[in-house]
Amino acid sequence: MKRLQEITMEINKLTLRIEQDYPELYQYLDETPLTIPSNEHPQLTEKTFADWLDSLKELLEHHIEHHKP
Repeated sequence: MKRLQEITMEINKLTLRIEQDYPELYQYLDETPLTIPSNEHPQLTEKTFADWLDSLKELLEHHIEHHKP
């Protein structure tokens, strides 16, 4: 359970960073398929949240790499 809390905190921090520092990306967060699984009764496991965190990191890294000032 502690690991899940740590992942959730990291997701929150990264989302806040995107919102504050990269507002042009914030609009795409709703479109990330990992945020809301499509099946009727999704299993929200540690892996689900870890995958979500990884997708946020990849989104930000890709944006920074391809949109350097």
